[in-house]
Amino acid sequence: METLTIAMAKGRTTNRALEILSRMGIRFSVHPEDSRKLVFTDDTGTIKLLQVKAVDVPTYVEKGAADLGIVGKDIVMEDVPNVYELADLDIGKCKIAVAGFPQTMLCNNTTLTVATKYPNVAKAYFDQKGFRTDIIKLNGSIELAPLIGLADVIVDIVETGTTLKENGLVILEEIGDISARLIVNKASYAIKTASIRQFIDSMNAEVKLQS
Repeated sequence: METLTIAMAKGRTTNRALEILSRMGIRFSVHPEDSRKLVFTDDTGTIKLLQVKAVDVPTYVEKGAADLGIVGKDIVMEDVPNVYELADLDIGKCKIAVAGFPQTMLCNNTTLTVATKYPNVAKAYFDQKGFRTDIIKLNGSIELAPLIGLADVIVDIVETGTTLKENGLVILEEIGDISARLIVNKASYAIKTASIRQFIDSMNAEVKLQS
């Protein structure tokens, strides 16, 4: 198989993704989660793993620095990179949702102030519903925005709902399901078709076995 370069972020899905790779026979003598190195080569020498920030995975793949990337669907939805999305790894499952106080009424006759890490997703969602919005980009502690009057609602990832509940917030509307996806550089797919198809078929088989 030709050498393939995969961009992947450290984080909640990394260990699960590495487990899938291990079952595919792709193993690393140095566990990426236990090292500060940024580039790893598997024991066969055919897979190179780049550890990057999650939000940068689509960029590495789109620009061809990596042939493939493993990244959350939320980041793909926000960035809309020019790549192929060819597999759902069925891990890191959660939802992206509109949340706010239980009594919040979503009305399209006033401007809705929305705080979020995902401004493009939020704007697209409310645009298609005919809402006028003032989108406020935040990078963390999104749940704080409605509590202090900064926003009417938030758009964020919801995994267990515990943080919402502890802050008196609830899901008002679900935008979509999120899980880790395999994305592929378009030029790499054209040049390394057989190797990438073999990789994807093997990955899909392992994901199916675990589902």
